[in-house]
Amino acid sequence: MGLHIVNEANKCLQCKKPLCSMHCPVTTSIPQVISLFKEGKIMEAGEILFENNPLSLVCSIVCDHEAQCLGNCIMNRKNNPVRFCDIERFISDFYLDRMEFVKKPRKNIMVAVIGGGPAGMTVAIKMIKEGYDVTIFDEKNSIGGVLQYGIPDFRLPKSLMKRYYDKMEEIGIKIRNNTAVGGALEIKDLFRDGYKAVFVGTGVWRAKTLGIAGESLPNVHFSVDYLANPDGHKLGESVAIIGMGNAAMDVARTALRRGSRSVRLYARSKRVAANSVEIESAKYEGAEFIFGKAIESITYDGPVFKTAIFDEENNVVGYEKDLDYVDADSTIISVSNGPKNKLVLTTPGLKASDKGLLVVDENCMTTVEGVFAAGDVVLGSKTVVDAVGQAKIAVEGMLRYLEDLEAKKIE
Repeated sequence: MGLHIVNEANKCLQCKKPLCSMHCPVTTSIPQVISLFKEGKIMEAGEILFENNPLSLVCSIVCDHEAQCLGNCIMNRKNNPVRFCDIERFISDFYLDRMEFVKKPRKNIMVAVIGGGPAGMTVAIKMIKEGYDVTIFDEKNSIGGVLQYGIPDFRLPKSLMKRYYDKMEEIGIKIRNNTAVGGALEIKDLFRDGYKAVFVGTGVWRAKTLGIAGESLPNVHFSVDYLANPDGHKLGESVAIIGMGNAAMDVARTALRRGSRSVRLYARSKRVAANSVEIESAKYEGAEFIFGKAIESITYDGPVFKTAIFDEENNVVGYEKDLDYVDADSTIISVSNGPKNKLVLTTPGLKASDKGLLVVDENCMTTVEGVFAAGDVVLGSKTVVDAVGQAKIAVEGMLRYLEDLEAKKIE
Protein backbone atom coordinates (compact mmCIF):
# COMPACT_ATOMS: atom_id res chain seq x y z
CA MET A 1 0.00 0.00 0.00
CA GLY A 2 1.39 3.36 -0.99
CA LEU A 3 1.72 6.03 1.66
CA HIS A 4 -0.22 8.41 -0.58
CA ILE A 5 -3.39 6.35 0.00
CA VAL A 6 -3.10 6.86 3.76
CA ASN A 7 -2.47 10.56 3.17
CA GLU A 8 -5.57 10.78 0.98
CA ALA A 9 -7.68 9.12 3.68
CA ASN A 10 -6.33 11.50 6.33
CA LYS A 11 -7.47 14.48 4.23
CA CYS A 12 -11.14 13.46 4.46
CA LEU A 13 -13.18 15.87 6.61
CA GLN A 14 -16.00 13.34 7.26
CA CYS A 15 -18.61 15.82 6.06
CA LYS A 16 -22.10 15.46 7.53
CA LYS A 17 -23.53 16.03 4.06
CA PRO A 18 -20.86 14.44 1.86
CA LEU A 19 -21.11 15.91 -1.62
CA CYS A 20 -18.84 13.12 -2.86
CA SER A 21 -21.43 10.47 -2.00
CA MET A 22 -24.32 12.61 -3.19
CA HIS A 23 -22.74 12.89 -6.64
CA CYS A 24 -21.92 9.19 -6.92
CA PRO A 25 -24.48 7.43 -9.17
CA VAL A 26 -24.61 4.52 -6.68
CA THR A 27 -24.31 6.73 -3.57
CA THR A 28 -21.20 5.04 -2.20
CA SER A 29 -20.81 5.64 1.56
CA ILE A 30 -17.47 7.35 1.09
CA PRO A 31 -16.90 8.84 4.59
CA GLN A 32 -17.85 5.53 6.25
CA VAL A 33 -15.50 3.56 4.00
CA ILE A 34 -12.63 5.97 4.65
CA SER A 35 -13.26 5.86 8.39
CA LEU A 36 -13.12 2.05 8.44
CA PHE A 37 -9.97 2.11 6.32
CA LYS A 38 -8.25 4.45 8.79
CA GLU A 39 -9.22 2.09 11.60
CA GLY A 40 -7.53 -0.78 9.77
CA LYS A 41 -10.84 -2.50 9.03
CA ILE A 42 -10.13 -3.05 5.36
CA MET A 43 -12.33 -6.13 4.95
CA GLU A 44 -15.29 -4.33 6.51
CA ALA A 45 -14.72 -1.39 4.22
CA GLY A 46 -14.44 -3.74 1.25
CA GLU A 47 -17.68 -5.47 2.16
CA ILE A 48 -19.55 -2.17 2.22
CA LEU A 49 -18.15 -1.26 -1.19
CA PHE A 50 -18.94 -4.65 -2.74
CA GLU A 51 -22.43 -4.87 -1.27
CA ASN A 52 -23.26 -1.47 -2.68
CA ASN A 53 -21.47 -1.98 -5.97
CA PRO A 54 -20.08 -5.39 -6.96
CA LEU A 55 -17.99 -3.63 -9.61
CA SER A 56 -16.41 -1.18 -7.17
CA LEU A 57 -12.92 -2.22 -8.25
CA VAL A 58 -13.77 -1.56 -11.89
CA CYS A 59 -15.45 1.75 -11.11
CA SER A 60 -12.46 2.91 -9.06
CA ILE A 61 -10.49 2.72 -12.30
CA VAL A 62 -12.86 3.78 -15.09
CA CYS A 63 -15.40 6.14 -13.49
CA ASP A 64 -15.39 9.81 -14.45
CA HIS A 65 -14.20 10.79 -10.98
CA GLU A 66 -13.82 14.44 -11.87
CA ALA A 67 -17.57 14.66 -12.51
CA GLN A 68 -18.46 12.61 -9.43
CA CYS A 69 -16.67 12.05 -6.12
CA LEU A 70 -13.37 13.80 -6.83
CA GLY A 71 -14.88 16.80 -8.56
CA ASN A 72 -17.40 17.40 -5.79
CA CYS A 73 -15.14 16.96 -2.76
CA ILE A 74 -15.38 19.98 -0.48
CA MET A 75 -11.58 20.05 -0.43
CA ASN A 76 -11.67 21.30 -4.01
CA ARG A 77 -11.94 24.76 -2.49
CA LYS A 78 -8.29 24.32 -1.55
CA ASN A 79 -7.50 22.65 -4.87
CA ASN A 80 -6.59 19.45 -3.07
CA PRO A 81 -9.57 17.03 -3.15
CA VAL A 82 -9.54 13.60 -1.57
CA ARG A 83 -8.73 11.00 -4.23
CA PHE A 84 -11.24 8.45 -3.01
CA CYS A 85 -10.85 6.50 -6.26
CA ASP A 86 -7.34 5.51 -5.16
CA ILE A 87 -8.57 4.47 -1.73
CA GLU A 88 -11.47 2.54 -3.26
CA ARG A 89 -9.17 0.77 -5.69
CA PHE A 90 -6.83 -0.38 -2.95
CA ILE A 91 -9.64 -1.61 -0.69
CA SER A 92 -11.61 -3.31 -3.47
CA ASP A 93 -8.52 -4.96 -4.92
CA PHE A 94 -7.58 -6.29 -1.48
CA TYR A 95 -11.13 -7.48 -0.80
CA LEU A 96 -12.06 -9.21 -4.08
CA ASP A 97 -9.91 -12.33 -3.67
CA ARG A 98 -10.32 -12.57 0.11
CA MET A 99 -14.04 -12.05 0.48
CA GLU A 100 -16.34 -14.62 2.03
CA PHE A 101 -19.41 -14.63 -0.16
CA VAL A 102 -22.37 -15.63 2.01
CA LYS A 103 -25.54 -16.66 0.16
CA LYS A 104 -29.06 -17.07 1.44
CA PRO A 105 -30.47 -20.63 1.45
CA ARG A 106 -30.95 -21.97 -2.06
CA LYS A 107 -34.47 -21.42 -3.42
CA ASN A 108 -34.22 -23.85 -6.36
CA ILE A 109 -35.49 -21.09 -8.66
CA MET A 110 -33.60 -20.36 -11.88
CA VAL A 111 -32.89 -16.89 -13.23
CA ALA A 112 -31.36 -16.16 -16.64
CA VAL A 113 -29.10 -13.22 -17.39
CA ILE A 114 -28.65 -12.37 -21.07
CA GLY A 115 -25.44 -10.40 -21.50
CA GLY A 116 -22.47 -10.52 -19.15
CA GLY A 117 -21.55 -6.84 -19.17
CA PRO A 118 -21.60 -4.50 -16.13
CA ALA A 119 -25.39 -4.67 -15.67
CA GLY A 120 -25.54 -8.43 -16.16
CA MET A 121 -22.63 -9.07 -13.81
CA THR A 122 -24.24 -6.92 -11.12
CA VAL A 123 -27.59 -8.69 -11.42
CA ALA A 124 -26.00 -12.15 -11.44
CA ILE A 125 -23.94 -11.49 -8.30
CA LYS A 126 -26.84 -9.98 -6.38
CA MET A 127 -29.39 -12.62 -7.42
CA ILE A 128 -27.20 -15.58 -6.51
CA LYS A 129 -26.57 -13.94 -3.14
CA GLU A 130 -30.34 -14.00 -2.62
CA GLY A 131 -30.38 -17.77 -3.15
CA TYR A 132 -31.39 -17.99 -6.80
CA ASP A 133 -29.69 -20.21 -9.38
CA VAL A 134 -28.18 -17.89 -11.99
CA THR A 135 -26.99 -18.60 -15.51
CA ILE A 136 -25.36 -15.94 -17.68
CA PHE A 137 -25.73 -16.26 -21.46
CA ASP A 138 -23.17 -14.22 -23.39
CA GLU A 139 -22.57 -14.26 -27.13
CA LYS A 140 -18.84 -13.53 -26.83
CA ASN A 141 -15.92 -15.67 -25.66
CA SER A 142 -15.91 -14.17 -22.19
CA ILE A 143 -18.13 -12.12 -19.94
CA GLY A 144 -17.42 -8.47 -19.24
CA GLY A 145 -19.12 -6.80 -22.18
CA VAL A 146 -17.65 -3.35 -22.65
CA LEU A 147 -15.20 -4.04 -19.81
CA GLN A 148 -13.68 -6.89 -21.84
CA TYR A 149 -14.29 -5.75 -25.40
CA GLY A 150 -14.69 -1.98 -25.27
CA ILE A 151 -12.11 -0.58 -22.84
CA PRO A 152 -8.44 -1.02 -23.79
CA ASP A 153 -6.20 -3.11 -21.59
CA PHE A 154 -4.01 -0.12 -20.72
CA ARG A 155 -7.03 1.49 -19.04
CA LEU A 156 -8.64 -1.63 -17.57
CA PRO A 157 -6.41 -4.72 -17.35
CA LYS A 158 -7.98 -7.87 -18.81
CA SER A 159 -6.48 -9.75 -15.87
CA LEU A 160 -9.06 -8.01 -13.69
CA MET A 161 -11.87 -9.45 -15.80
CA LYS A 162 -10.33 -12.91 -15.35
CA ARG A 163 -10.44 -12.42 -11.58
CA TYR A 164 -14.13 -11.51 -11.76
CA TYR A 165 -14.83 -14.47 -14.04
CA ASP A 166 -13.16 -16.86 -11.59
CA LYS A 167 -14.91 -15.30 -8.59
CA MET A 168 -18.33 -15.53 -10.22
CA GLU A 169 -17.82 -19.19 -11.05
CA GLU A 170 -16.54 -19.78 -7.54
CA ILE A 171 -19.73 -18.42 -5.97
CA GLY A 172 -21.86 -20.64 -8.19
CA ILE A 173 -22.87 -18.51 -11.17
CA LYS A 174 -23.14 -20.62 -14.33
CA ILE A 175 -21.75 -19.03 -17.48
CA ARG A 176 -22.58 -20.00 -21.06
CA ASN A 177 -20.26 -18.11 -23.37
CA ASN A 178 -20.64 -18.06 -27.16
CA THR A 179 -24.40 -18.33 -26.74
CA ALA A 180 -26.50 -15.64 -28.38
CA VAL A 181 -30.07 -15.59 -27.11
CA GLY A 182 -32.18 -14.41 -30.00
CA GLY A 183 -30.45 -16.83 -32.35
CA ALA A 184 -30.72 -20.60 -31.91
CA LEU A 185 -32.12 -19.98 -28.43
CA GLU A 186 -34.90 -17.49 -27.78
CA ILE A 187 -36.32 -16.02 -24.57
CA LYS A 188 -39.33 -18.32 -24.81
CA ASP A 189 -36.94 -21.30 -24.64
CA LEU A 190 -35.56 -20.04 -21.34
CA PHE A 191 -39.03 -19.90 -19.79
CA ARG A 192 -39.80 -23.32 -21.29
CA ASP A 193 -36.75 -24.76 -19.56
CA GLY A 194 -37.74 -23.48 -16.14
CA TYR A 195 -36.23 -20.04 -15.75
CA LYS A 196 -38.68 -17.93 -13.79
CA ALA A 197 -37.22 -14.52 -14.63
CA VAL A 198 -34.97 -13.21 -17.36
CA PHE A 199 -32.70 -10.18 -17.23
CA VAL A 200 -31.49 -8.49 -20.41
CA GLY A 201 -28.26 -6.53 -20.25
CA THR A 202 -27.03 -6.84 -23.81
CA GLY A 203 -25.61 -3.34 -24.14
CA VAL A 204 -25.17 -1.37 -27.35
CA TRP A 205 -23.03 -3.18 -29.90
CA ARG A 206 -24.42 -1.88 -33.19
CA ALA A 207 -22.37 0.98 -34.57
CA LYS A 208 -24.29 4.08 -35.57
CA THR A 209 -23.68 4.91 -39.20
CA LEU A 210 -23.45 8.41 -40.63
CA GLY A 211 -25.40 7.68 -43.80
CA ILE A 212 -22.67 9.11 -46.01
CA ALA A 213 -20.96 7.78 -49.12
CA GLY A 214 -17.89 5.66 -48.43
CA GLU A 215 -18.83 3.93 -45.19
CA SER A 216 -18.50 0.50 -46.81
CA LEU A 217 -14.98 1.07 -48.16
CA PRO A 218 -12.21 -1.24 -46.90
CA ASN A 219 -10.30 1.60 -45.24
CA VAL A 220 -13.28 2.52 -43.03
CA HIS A 221 -13.96 1.01 -39.60
CA PHE A 222 -16.28 1.53 -36.63
CA SER A 223 -14.89 2.16 -33.16
CA VAL A 224 -16.98 -0.56 -31.51
CA ASP A 225 -15.47 -3.15 -33.85
CA TYR A 226 -11.93 -1.82 -33.60
CA LEU A 227 -11.87 -1.72 -29.80
CA ALA A 228 -13.33 -5.24 -29.58
CA ASN A 229 -10.47 -6.63 -31.67
CA PRO A 230 -7.63 -4.26 -32.59
CA ASP A 231 -5.60 -7.20 -33.89
CA GLY A 232 -8.12 -7.63 -36.69
CA HIS A 233 -7.49 -4.16 -38.12
CA LYS A 234 -4.49 -2.82 -40.00
CA LEU A 235 -4.89 0.94 -39.84
CA GLY A 236 -1.65 2.16 -41.38
CA GLU A 237 0.40 5.16 -40.34
CA SER A 238 -2.27 7.87 -40.60
CA VAL A 239 -5.68 7.56 -38.96
CA ALA A 240 -8.66 9.92 -39.03
CA ILE A 241 -11.25 9.48 -36.28
CA ILE A 242 -14.72 10.96 -36.69
CA GLY A 243 -15.97 11.89 -33.21
CA MET A 244 -14.54 13.03 -29.89
CA GLY A 245 -16.28 10.91 -27.27
CA ASN A 246 -14.58 8.62 -24.74
CA ALA A 247 -14.59 5.74 -27.22
CA ALA A 248 -12.83 7.94 -29.76
CA MET A 249 -10.14 8.68 -27.17
CA ASP A 250 -9.67 4.96 -26.59
CA VAL A 251 -9.42 4.39 -30.34
CA ALA A 252 -6.81 7.15 -30.70
CA ARG A 253 -4.66 5.93 -27.84
CA THR A 254 -4.91 2.32 -29.01
CA ALA A 255 -3.95 3.21 -32.58
CA LEU A 256 -0.95 5.23 -31.40
CA ARG A 257 0.21 2.42 -29.16
CA ARG A 258 -0.07 -0.02 -32.05
CA GLY A 259 2.15 1.91 -34.43
CA SER A 260 0.09 4.60 -36.15
CA ARG A 261 2.14 7.79 -36.34
CA SER A 262 -0.52 10.39 -37.16
CA VAL A 263 -3.87 10.15 -35.37
CA ARG A 264 -6.34 13.00 -35.70
CA LEU A 265 -9.81 13.37 -34.21
CA TYR A 266 -12.41 15.50 -35.98
CA ALA A 267 -15.55 17.19 -34.64
CA ARG A 268 -18.15 19.41 -36.30
CA SER A 269 -18.39 21.81 -33.36
CA LYS A 270 -15.93 22.98 -30.71
CA ARG A 271 -17.51 20.82 -28.03
CA VAL A 272 -15.92 17.57 -26.86
CA ALA A 273 -18.04 14.76 -25.40
CA ALA A 274 -15.17 12.91 -23.70
CA ASN A 275 -14.15 13.66 -20.12
CA SER A 276 -11.16 15.86 -19.43
CA VAL A 277 -8.83 13.09 -18.25
CA GLU A 278 -9.34 11.06 -21.42
CA ILE A 279 -8.84 14.15 -23.58
CA GLU A 280 -5.59 15.12 -21.88
CA SER A 281 -4.34 11.53 -22.01
CA ALA A 282 -4.98 11.33 -25.75
CA LYS A 283 -3.27 14.67 -26.35
CA TYR A 284 -0.30 13.68 -24.22
CA GLU A 285 0.13 10.50 -26.23
CA GLY A 286 0.17 12.38 -29.51
CA ALA A 287 -3.42 12.63 -30.79
CA GLU A 288 -4.42 15.83 -32.61
CA PHE A 289 -7.82 17.50 -32.23
CA ILE A 290 -9.37 19.34 -35.18
CA PHE A 291 -12.63 21.24 -34.74
CA GLY A 292 -15.13 22.68 -37.17
CA LYS A 293 -15.08 19.74 -39.57
CA ALA A 294 -18.39 18.16 -40.62
CA ILE A 295 -17.92 14.84 -42.39
CA GLU A 296 -19.29 14.86 -45.93
CA SER A 297 -18.05 11.55 -47.37
CA ILE A 298 -15.15 9.11 -47.28
CA THR A 299 -12.92 8.07 -50.17
CA TYR A 300 -10.12 5.55 -50.58
CA ASP A 301 -7.73 8.39 -49.77
CA GLY A 302 -9.48 9.51 -46.59
CA PRO A 303 -12.38 11.61 -45.26
CA VAL A 304 -13.88 14.66 -46.93
CA PHE A 305 -15.11 17.50 -44.70
CA LYS A 306 -17.11 20.68 -44.84
CA THR A 307 -15.39 23.40 -42.82
CA ALA A 308 -17.67 25.08 -40.29
CA ILE A 309 -18.08 28.82 -39.83
CA PHE A 310 -18.51 29.89 -36.18
CA ASP A 311 -20.09 32.93 -34.61
CA GLU A 312 -18.71 34.74 -31.57
CA GLU A 313 -20.30 32.17 -29.26
CA ASN A 314 -18.72 29.27 -31.14
CA ASN A 315 -22.01 28.13 -32.64
CA VAL A 316 -21.88 26.70 -36.17
CA VAL A 317 -23.65 29.18 -38.47
CA GLY A 318 -22.64 27.84 -41.87
CA TYR A 319 -19.95 26.12 -43.91
CA GLU A 320 -17.26 27.21 -46.30
CA LYS A 321 -17.85 26.52 -49.99
CA ASP A 322 -14.75 24.44 -50.66
CA LEU A 323 -14.47 20.89 -49.32
CA ASP A 324 -11.46 19.73 -47.31
CA TYR A 325 -9.95 16.48 -48.61
CA VAL A 326 -7.87 14.80 -45.90
CA ASP A 327 -5.33 12.04 -46.58
CA ALA A 328 -5.58 9.11 -44.18
CA ASP A 329 -4.78 5.42 -44.46
CA SER A 330 -7.83 4.58 -42.33
CA THR A 331 -10.96 6.36 -41.16
CA ILE A 332 -12.68 5.26 -37.97
CA ILE A 333 -16.24 6.35 -37.25
CA SER A 334 -16.87 6.84 -33.54
CA VAL A 335 -20.12 8.73 -33.11
CA SER A 336 -22.37 6.40 -31.12
CA ASN A 337 -23.69 2.86 -30.76
CA GLY A 338 -27.15 1.38 -30.48
CA PRO A 339 -28.58 -1.98 -29.41
CA LYS A 340 -28.91 -4.95 -31.70
CA ASN A 341 -32.54 -5.90 -32.38
CA LYS A 342 -32.50 -9.70 -32.42
CA LEU A 343 -34.23 -10.04 -29.05
CA VAL A 344 -36.99 -7.66 -30.11
CA LEU A 345 -37.44 -9.53 -33.40
CA THR A 346 -37.62 -12.94 -31.73
CA THR A 347 -39.64 -12.09 -28.61
CA PRO A 348 -43.35 -11.34 -29.16
CA GLY A 349 -44.48 -8.33 -27.14
CA LEU A 350 -40.99 -7.02 -26.38
CA LYS A 351 -41.11 -3.33 -27.23
CA ALA A 352 -38.32 -0.90 -27.97
CA SER A 353 -38.16 2.85 -28.46
CA ASP A 354 -37.54 4.46 -31.83
CA LYS A 355 -33.83 4.29 -30.93
CA GLY A 356 -34.06 0.55 -30.35
CA LEU A 357 -33.73 0.83 -26.56
CA LEU A 358 -35.88 -1.54 -24.52
CA VAL A 359 -38.92 0.00 -22.84
CA VAL A 360 -39.11 -0.70 -19.09
CA ASP A 361 -41.28 0.37 -16.16
CA GLU A 362 -40.18 1.69 -12.76
CA ASN A 363 -39.18 -1.85 -11.74
CA CYS A 364 -37.09 -2.28 -14.89
CA MET A 365 -39.56 -4.85 -16.23
CA THR A 366 -39.94 -4.78 -19.99
CA THR A 367 -43.24 -5.10 -21.84
CA VAL A 368 -42.96 -8.90 -21.45
CA GLU A 369 -43.87 -10.25 -18.03
CA GLY A 370 -40.90 -11.70 -16.21
CA VAL A 371 -38.34 -10.08 -18.52
CA PHE A 372 -36.30 -7.25 -17.00
CA ALA A 373 -33.64 -5.01 -18.51
CA ALA A 374 -31.11 -2.38 -17.46
CA GLY A 375 -27.87 -0.77 -18.53
CA ASP A 376 -27.05 0.58 -21.98
CA VAL A 377 -29.77 -1.47 -23.69
CA VAL A 378 -32.23 0.75 -21.78
CA LEU A 379 -30.28 3.96 -21.15
CA GLY A 380 -28.19 4.15 -24.31
CA SER A 381 -24.43 4.56 -24.05
CA LYS A 382 -23.71 5.56 -20.46
CA THR A 383 -21.04 4.78 -17.88
CA VAL A 384 -20.28 1.55 -16.04
CA VAL A 385 -21.53 2.97 -12.77
CA ASP A 386 -24.79 4.09 -14.40
CA ALA A 387 -25.33 0.50 -15.54
CA VAL A 388 -24.65 -0.77 -12.03
CA GLY A 389 -27.08 1.73 -10.53
CA GLN A 390 -29.93 0.75 -12.82
CA ALA A 391 -29.12 -2.95 -12.45
CA LYS A 392 -29.64 -2.61 -8.71
CA ILE A 393 -33.15 -1.26 -9.38
CA ALA A 394 -33.77 -4.22 -11.69
CA VAL A 395 -32.70 -6.64 -8.96
CA GLU A 396 -35.23 -5.16 -6.55
CA GLY A 397 -37.92 -5.48 -9.21
CA MET A 398 -36.98 -9.08 -9.96
CA LEU A 399 -37.01 -10.02 -6.29
CA ARG A 400 -40.51 -8.58 -5.84
CA TYR A 401 -41.72 -10.32 -8.99
CA LEU A 402 -40.32 -13.71 -7.97
CA GLU A 403 -41.64 -13.39 -4.43
CA ASP A 404 -45.10 -12.61 -5.84
CA LEU A 405 -44.86 -15.68 -8.06
CA GLU A 406 -44.07 -17.88 -5.08
CA ALA A 407 -46.86 -16.32 -3.03
CA LYS A 408 -49.38 -17.09 -5.80
CA LYS A 409 -48.21 -20.72 -5.86
CA ILE A 410 -48.87 -21.05 -2.13
CA GLU A 411 -52.36 -19.57 -2.53
